[in-house]
Amino acid sequence: MADTVDSLVARTYEVLVELLTSGSLAVPAPGQDPSAGLHEVIARGTALGPDGAWLVATGHAGLGGLAIARGQTDQGIVHLDAAVTFGFNDCVALHAAPMRALHHDPRFQALYRRMRVTSADLDEFFWLHQEMQIMVRDARTASVDNIGRLDTGVSPLPQAPMPTREPNTPGVLITRIDLAVTQTALQRVAIKAEFERSSGNTALGLIDDSWDHSRARRDAWHADELDSRRRQAAEARAFVERPGADTVLVPCPPLGSIAYPA
Repeated sequence: MADTVDSLVARTYEVLVELLTSGSLAVPAPGQDPSAGLHEVIARGTALGPDGAWLVATGHAGLGGLAIARGQTDQGIVHLDAAVTFGFNDCVALHAAPMRALHHDPRFQALYRRMRVTSADLDEFFWLHQEMQIMVRDARTASVDNIGRLDTGVSPLPQAPMPTREPNTPGVLITRIDLAVTQTALQRVAIKAEFERSSGNTALGLIDDSWDHSRARRDAWHADELDSRRRQAAEARAFVERPGADTVLVPCPPLGSIAYPA
């Protein structure tokens, strides 16, 4: 079956989720590189021609991030430079903590200066990265809230809806995938922990007469209330385009001038 952009988007998403959930930041042994999927994405994106360029950029950006996390700065900059060539322009991402150590590197400065963005897309970049941070915090808060729950319910992590605006640059599509991957990875961890807790409580309810049924009902009501609040908060965070946001391509804000969302 012929490859398509949609099929490669799905594959890219799968590859990135696997990388994020498999703990693959360590330098791999020869022949065991878990980032092979990203090389596959690059090859398949290249074969798609111009329509697949932003997916080639996604693959290089992923490889660049992995290399930098592993301390392989030179390799990371090479991949980031290639990502920019194929359309990567997420200047907000390049102000995240792992990237700030590279700001003094002339090669990094040069690739950063090549990027262009619109004000409208920059607004979304900030929102996408802010949402990633919120998801991480929500996951931590939920894990604490669920400690000691005696009910058998399962509480998923609510997610803000993905923006549906037509971006001015394809780089926005890359960061949308990053957010979707973050949401999925955190959701999987949360659901796994919730099913383990629920199954344990079900077993206790069957074999232990001392299990507190009244408290379990109270815990369920409290959990339902928290779940409702989180769903409402996630819905309220939906991206809203800023009226009058410019759609003209301009250089990214100066390197070092962006505060990464906390």
